[in-house]
Amino acid sequence: MSEPTAETPAEISAETPVATPAEGGELKTESHDPAVPAAYAAFMRQGWGERPLDVPRHPVADLAATRRAKLAEAFPGERLVLPAGTYKVRANDTDYRFRPDTAHTYFSGNQTSDAVLVIEDGESVLYARPRSERDTDEFFRDRQYGELWAGRRPSAREISESLGIEVRHVKDLPSFDDDRKTRDLTTDEDLARVADELRLVKDEWEVGELQQACDITALGFEDSVREWDQVLEFGERWIEGTFFRRARAMGNDIGYDSICAGGSHATTLHWIDNTGSIEPGTLALLDMGVEGHNLYTADVTRTLPVDGTFTPLQRELYDLVHQAQQAGIDAVRPGAPFLAAHNAAMHVLAHGLEGMGLLPVSAQEALDPESKVYARWTLHGTSHMLGMDVHDCGRSSADIYPKGDLAEGMVLTVEPGLYFQEDDLLVPEELRGIGIRIEDDILVTADGHRNLSASLPRTSADVEEWMGRLR
Repeated sequence: MSEPTAETPAEISAETPVATPAEGGELKTESHDPAVPAAYAAFMRQGWGERPLDVPRHPVADLAATRRAKLAEAFPGERLVLPAGTYKVRANDTDYRFRPDTAHTYFSGNQTSDAVLVIEDGESVLYARPRSERDTDEFFRDRQYGELWAGRRPSAREISESLGIEVRHVKDLPSFDDDRKTRDLTTDEDLARVADELRLVKDEWEVGELQQACDITALGFEDSVREWDQVLEFGERWIEGTFFRRARAMGNDIGYDSICAGGSHATTLHWIDNTGSIEPGTLALLDMGVEGHNLYTADVTRTLPVDGTFTPLQRELYDLVHQAQQAGIDAVRPGAPFLAAHNAAMHVLAHGLEGMGLLPVSAQEALDPESKVYARWTLHGTSHMLGMDVHDCGRSSADIYPKGDLAEGMVLTVEPGLYFQEDDLLVPEELRGIGIRIEDDILVTADGHRNLSASLPRTSADVEEWMGRLR
């Protein structure tokens, strides 16, 4: 008899052994899955044709090779191990959607789960988990990796050709029990620090990815305002869902949990419950960002008058925050301290609070690092680095970030705010429950800066015109 083909299935008997997963481990199945008789298992392993994926060469392939070389130079003669990570349980047998470790993807381009990048002796190997072989049960039974359950993963060859790197099966990952010093990104602070510091300055391709994320984010904000009637009916949840739809339609995901804060919820800096109503006469603070397909994320905040027009008090406070933000943006340039934007914005806000009669001391005294009493109403720093992580490069040396200077190619947020808590007895009653933040994503250029999120209005007048035009 000829070998079985798609047209000629193999003979199956009750004695046919059941295959094991391709990597030799346990299948990811559940107790309520139907039984799989040997005959059915053997039949499923027969009669499948070849169906390669069309995976073009990734634009980051050459860039990632250069990045790996720089990382290796920092640790000569050592072995560097950068895992992608694996799935995380959300509830019982359901996982969160997989998102790879940032450094792993930055230095390899890979976004598949369970992979490990190994760099040593000037060479790099990506140990990846490719799609299941058809002579195993994995492809039709495994809930986590099986093609019929979770989708078709690329083959090792397809990953290699796309990313320009040697790929081996993750089951062949060595134990690294030799005498060579091995650094694992998940446990080695020096490797994590250097990896983050190498990501501080963005190249032209990265800037393009961030610009695209900002452009899609602007569309998500516009979507939300266009649906303002539904926002008034269903509240914060509608904005969250509307923005998420745009993020998934044109990007990979949201870059972080959206903050859709109506009224006094805006005074909670990371309000992500998004369960409240959007009430006429109040403000809505929306802090949202799209993560693009290559994992670069925007981070933008706008505070909108629910009625489409600011009240005189709301306008006064909003204009003060806008003035502070503009001062912070104007301070961004190569060679300036990273903290220059924060200091400039806080100078404006402290003097504004003084003018409102809220400070217990003069603005000058409040701005003293030994005082900072103004921060009761500003709460947070004005900037953070931005890139593949919304709070990017956080494991860098503090002497470089945040205590170092800005350089061309860095991208940071500028996002001052004023927050008057509902129960703050040190402010007039009409201020209580108001929170305002304005945030944009700023690229440091050779001669200053460029606002990547400038397509969204910032001034109070422009915000009102924009809302009126879209609603």
